[in-house]
Formats: sequence, structure tokens, C-alpha cells
Amino acid sequence: MDVTVCRVEQELLFDMERGIVLEKRMLFVFNPKAGKGKIKANLMEIVDIFNKSDYEVVIHATQYPKDAYEKARDYADKVDLIVCSGGDGTLDEVVTGIMEKESSVPIGYIPAGSTNDFANSLFMPKSLTEAASMIMEEELYRCDVGKFNSQSFTYIAAFGLFTDVSYQTDQDLKNILGHVAYLLEGMKRLFDIKSYHMRVWSEEIEIEDEFIFGMVTNSRSVGGFKKLTGKNVDMNDGLFEVTLITRPKNPLELQEILTSLVKEEDNTDLIYSFKSHKVVIEADEEVPWTLDGEFGGNPVRVEIENMHEALNLYLKSVKKETK
Repeated sequence: MDVTVCRVEQELLFDMERGIVLEKRMLFVFNPKAGKGKIKANLMEIVDIFNKSDYEVVIHATQYPKDAYEKARDYADKVDLIVCSGGDGTLDEVVTGIMEKESSVPIGYIPAGSTNDFANSLFMPKSLTEAASMIMEEELYRCDVGKFNSQSFTYIAAFGLFTDVSYQTDQDLKNILGHVAYLLEGMKRLFDIKSYHMRVWSEEIEIEDEFIFGMVTNSRSVGGFKKLTGKNVDMNDGLFEVTLITRPKNPLELQEILTSLVKEEDNTDLIYSFKSHKVVIEADEEVPWTLDGEFGGNPVRVEIENMHEALNLYLKSVKKETK
């Protein structure tokens, strides 16, 4: 066990010996490798913040993939609050565990990853201790969650160009290089763009085309890039933002796509962009998907549905997006 975690547990035992009664119970699960391991330097101060708000804290440092998911499932009905710290993948594991147990236990999130799209979309504090203090305000925000066939995701389901970069990029490389790691890995794919023939249905639109990339999002930020998902994004309106990019036939069309994305202008027929609460996508072959940066399988057909306000998140305030 990590030495810092041991010290924190000793402090908790000392509180018990002094007769301090902690009225509520919390699971605090964190990824010790996320964001260059910066959580370790703040761990005791964070737990002290929780203790001062009358929480008995069960601390767990993740040991392997899906560990946070397993702990969230195990504790969903045993604690008053689950707090997680790490990147978006750690958050996804916790949310998935809670959703599978159909639990209404609230969660708190202390972002400590390389990108933190979900936290940036909700304007969470970047300081770990400030995020912990914000959670202790216990102000509830009902956030939408995505259902991807039988799985769940917090803010993005995507396929195509670059989407496998985050889960194939080594954690240590992410910590050292940050966004550069994603870009270096992604650049390798530019000369071998794969497209998928797909049919897309929703209440708003029906499409059949060749796509190199697609994403169904509930986020204002993807891969650290803001505004990529469009304007007027509301993360508890019951709607996803859907973006589908067709295969460019020549360099001019590729430039047209890039210009539209960079300038945030919807002035090209090469990109489909719309909002919907449910989307069905069917391909002619297996398609690898990523859910919140983690591998989501190779389905031929997917049904993606918005579970409106399904997640109870402790979030002090949510700024309105500037139009």
C-alpha cells in the first residue's frame, strides 16, 4: 500500500481515538498515476477537508483497469457519497459502476488527469483541494449520462480517426507529454484514414454515408479542445450533440472540413451536426468505439440514448456558456 495512504489511515484512527464522531461515510477512490501522480501530494489535505465535513472516508488507490468500477459497484449502496479523482477514464468507471447498480448515490469528482474534458465542461476548479471543498458544499447537479447499448458513458462515445489514441497511449507517456502524446500518436493515422459505410437514424435526421469520424457527446470540450462539440451545450438538457464527418474525396474537401472545425462554422455539407436524445448507428462491418477515452467494443449496430439527469453530481455552480 502507498505510504501516503497509510499515513491518512493512521490520521483517521487517531480521530476515532480522540472521540471524534464522523456521521457520514464516503468512498474516495483515486488513480495514483493520473496527471503525474499529483493527487499524492494533496491526499492528506483532501481527506482532512472531508473529515471536517463529518465524513468517515474509505480510501482506495486503484491497482488495475476497472478497479474504480468494481469499487463503485461494491460501495454504491453502502456509503453516502462516492468521490473519485483521476482522469475522465476513472470517472467513467465510477459512473458505470453506479449506473449498473441503479444507485442514486451522489458522486464528487476531483479532476487530476491529462485532459479532464468533463471537468472543464462543467467549469470545475483546477485546484485539487478547491475541488474537494466544492464537493463538500453538497450542492446537487443532475447531469445527463449516455447509454451505449448495454454500457454507459459520461460525456463521449466516438468512432473513427484518432478515437483509439487515448486508450492506446501509455499512461506514463500521457503524464510526461500531456496533449502532445495524443497528437504524436494521432499523427501516425493521417496517412491511413479508415472510413465506415453507415446508416444513422434519429427523430431529427436519417443519413447514409461514408464516415471517417463520429462522436455523440455531452460535453463542451473534447480532447482538451473547447467548442468542438458546437455551441449552446447544456449538460442536463436531455440532448446529445452529434457530429459526423464524411470521408473527404480530395485535399480541398479535407481543408474544408478542417476550416469548418477550427472556425466553428457550420457551412459545409461534409459534416453532419445535430442534437438528439437518441441515435441509432448501423455499419456494414464491426466498428471500434471509444467511451470516455476507453475501449467500448466493436459493435456493428449501436443505440445511443440520453439518460436525462441520471447522475447525481455534487457541483457548486455551473456557468452558462457564452454564446
